[in-house]
Amino acid sequence: MQKSRTFIYGILLGLLGIVLFSSKAVMVKLAYRYEIDPISILLLRMVFSFPFYLVTLFYVRKKSAVVKTTSKDWIWLAFFGFIGYYLASYFDFIGLVYIKASLERIILFVYPTVVLLLNKFFLKQSITKTRVGAIALTYLGIIIAFGNEVAISGIESLLGGFFVVLSAITYASYLVGSGWLIPKFGVTRFTSYAMIVSCICVFIHYGISMKTSILGYPWQVYFLGFLIAFFATVIPSFLVSQAIKMINSSNFAVIAGAGPISTIILAAIFLGERLTILQFLGAIVVIIGILLVSLKKQKKT
Repeated sequence: MQKSRTFIYGILLGLLGIVLFSSKAVMVKLAYRYEIDPISILLLRMVFSFPFYLVTLFYVRKKSAVVKTTSKDWIWLAFFGFIGYYLASYFDFIGLVYIKASLERIILFVYPTVVLLLNKFFLKQSITKTRVGAIALTYLGIIIAFGNEVAISGIESLLGGFFVVLSAITYASYLVGSGWLIPKFGVTRFTSYAMIVSCICVFIHYGISMKTSILGYPWQVYFLGFLIAFFATVIPSFLVSQAIKMINSSNFAVIAGAGPISTIILAAIFLGERLTILQFLGAIVVIIGILLVSLKKQKKT
């Protein structure tokens, strides 16, 4: 009975975390209505989330045992914080200027296939025929979902899709490359350090590139910036971690398929976005492909 209750709670926590993560794109699109640029809304996200990760890091460092790390480990941590949270987020926010939030989530959802391909080409890990088929199915879904978007929204949608693909690639690179570092630092400690690095990168980027003050926007922009930081970044990261502990990563991989669906629903409610039947079909194909990739990986491990 207790195990059953824990499993149900884990499912609910996982679903809540997925929905909150999925709301990020919708809130960014809402912020763009106030004529804010990508680096400025990204700055607000980092400004509001920065204190939470500092506090988390301070708490974890007091509780956890000291693990010996080298200067090389810290250099790699900084590098993966740069590509995994700064570059991936920046590319994603640029892409959202040009494409629908629901399409952005569908494209980002394919990052597990990118992880497999990077492992194949750089770490020489084999890919089974089943996974090859699942990857092909996933990319077929992307083609179906994105195929008529150019006709609907114009050639700029290709540019948006390109930047979101770059976001998926950089985030997948972070996952592949940081795997050997996480055991040295611990998951929470590593994530906190990586997020702090990305925050600093965004602060520097904004300081170099922007000539206008961040203080000149309507109050709604700052409210959305806080919501993106707290409810679409910090809170779901902890909810997902706890859910995986409670129901294991294999079961979580199944409910993760709710991510694109929740974004489609939220985008329809708050942005008035509507996917065509063909685009919705493509989204379903992508979800099936990713589930096949994830479940096959879990069974192997």
